[in-house]
Amino acid sequence: TSIDSLVQDSNLDAVYVASPNSLHYSQAKTILQAKKHVILEKPATSTLAELQDLFKIAKENNVFLIEAYRHIQEVNYKLLRRVLFEEKKLGTIFGASLNFSMYSSRYNNVLAGETPNIFSLEMSGGSLVDMGVYPVTFALALFGKPKSQTYAPFICHTGADAGGFIVLQYEKFGVQIQQSKCFTSFAPTEVYGENGTISLNSVTDIASVKFWDRKTKQTEELAEKKMDLNLQEEAEEFARIINNKDVDAAAKLEQLSYDIVSVTSDLRRQNGILYPADKA
Repeated sequence: TSIDSLVQDSNLDAVYVASPNSLHYSQAKTILQAKKHVILEKPATSTLAELQDLFKIAKENNVFLIEAYRHIQEVNYKLLRRVLFEEKKLGTIFGASLNFSMYSSRYNNVLAGETPNIFSLEMSGGSLVDMGVYPVTFALALFGKPKSQTYAPFICHTGADAGGFIVLQYEKFGVQIQQSKCFTSFAPTEVYGENGTISLNSVTDIASVKFWDRKTKQTEELAEKKMDLNLQEEAEEFARIINNKDVDAAAKLEQLSYDIVSVTSDLRRQNGILYPADKA
């Protein structure tokens, strides 16, 4: 189905855009201009300028643009927020280590000298914007935008990153992130505090949230049962925002999207990982 015929369908209220990264901006722009809501697969756009333009167009056409970060809508991510900031179970937070590292079958193509889309600069690819955005979003949605950020990537022959190590520096603590499409790590995701440690099985599809108590040396499982369908919570929340015209909730997600693209763009630029859109 072409985008042009899609936007002419009067039965469609919203479109989920999950094409290669470099196409997000142009396709979302066409759909928004046709007064349809857009759910945009991460990363929303290649650059901050593109993202700002899309949100401007969405507002001009009185429709919503929402970036599809499903994991921050999960029941156990929201539970983690409550445990950290309402119950203050950890007391003072000293830092976090986040992991999202999984060997990709597409990396076999890279090793064979090919350039699959997800490792193509032309397509705005790389592990940072495919895998790394999950832990980066996890951190920014919990702690806000960091004061500074650094990235030590593994660059493959395509010029894109295949994985690497990120440090987000906050006022009083740091967040370490390892993310990769060229190796697999089974390390848990942890948040450290003066009262103990919270350990999660992953930054997404969170099934386990364990609290280790420094005083009792006991470990308690806090997690609730996660949804069988991992897109359900995201879909329900986005439908609620659109149907209720919840501009406040949408504005918070908009700011989060700006912060994420700002941070990841800076991490790329530090390492010379540039897309065609960066040079436009």
